[in-house]
Amino acid sequence: MTGAATDPDRPGEPRIELVLRQSPIVDLDRVGVGSNQVFLATLRSRRGAVRAIYKPARGERPLWDFPEGTLHRREVASFEVDRALGWGFLPVTVLRQEAPLGSGSLQEFVEGPSQDLDLDRELLEQQLRGVAVLDVLINNADRKAAHLLIDRVGHLKGIDHGVTFNTEFKLRTVLADLGGERVPEMWLRQVSGLLSDQGRMRRLQARLRRLLAPEEVQAFLRRGRHLLADGSFPALHPWYGRPFEW
Repeated sequence: MTGAATDPDRPGEPRIELVLRQSPIVDLDRVGVGSNQVFLATLRSRRGAVRAIYKPARGERPLWDFPEGTLHRREVASFEVDRALGWGFLPVTVLRQEAPLGSGSLQEFVEGPSQDLDLDRELLEQQLRGVAVLDVLINNADRKAAHLLIDRVGHLKGIDHGVTFNTEFKLRTVLADLGGERVPEMWLRQVSGLLSDQGRMRRLQARLRRLLAPEEVQAFLRRGRHLLADGSFPALHPWYGRPFEW
């Protein structure tokens, strides 16, 4: 992640991904009471118990504007875009086929910071704009304040990316006040670097095509090109451009 320190106690991303994909799930606890079923999963790995957030496809409530049974795939697709950019705003998220309630997304659990951690407010402001750029690219229709977390070492993390990648403009975000503001050059430069790198883009598009409809992948590419051409955060409607905070 740009400008962020690393967590010395966190295993590397490949190791976390391997655990999420292969380690047995030994316990499930329902998280909250929401429209979709979400579970705190405990996995047994060689290094001990690992916690993750499990969202099974069968627990998704149908939406009129998203194909049924696809929200968990959009969670994974959002992570793939973040990973391709090298930003690290999203916890490691994989598509898990063998799980207690069937296929779903499995996401690294975000451990919060200790009370005595001295947060870098300037860095967090910088990272907020990075998350806002990512939301434009993935067309996030539900960026609530509760979906922005701070991890153990003070990094900003975004969660809950099930309603993303719609072909129509659906951006709704608690960061709507950034609308019209110039995107910081550091973020534009990195988006440009990804879109202009044929090898990275081929790999990313191959991953996205396994998770999304072809037209959704094409719409993602158009959003990226439009963001670079415009250079500013989209101006959103003061009411419809914000998510319901429940």
